[in-house]
Amino acid sequence: MFVKNGDKVRVISGKEKGKEGTITKILADKNRVVVKDVNKVKKHQKANNSNPQGGIIDVEAAIDASNVMLIDPSTNEPTRVGYKVVDGKKVRFAKKSGETIDK
Repeated sequence: MFVKNGDKVRVISGKEKGKEGTITKILADKNRVVVKDVNKVKKHQKANNSNPQGGIIDVEAAIDASNVMLIDPSTNEPTRVGYKVVDGKKVRFAKKSGETIDK
């Protein structure tokens, strides 16, 4: 998968198109990601020790990884991601600017 936890991404398709956020969770087996403050859904929560009242809460739902695009840290624009080997390590780089993303 071309994104990692903590990456800043922009949603490029769907009802949340244009919104930006950071990745909080990756579901690699389903090719989905959870982005902070994007794709909020209502969940009915049963009463428990941490939430004794129960009720309806807002949670972020997962969206497909193909619907997000990594934001290049140098230009703050969405970019495709490429891979190359530098000093024996596989690193990601932004295809538009050519700069490495992973240090």
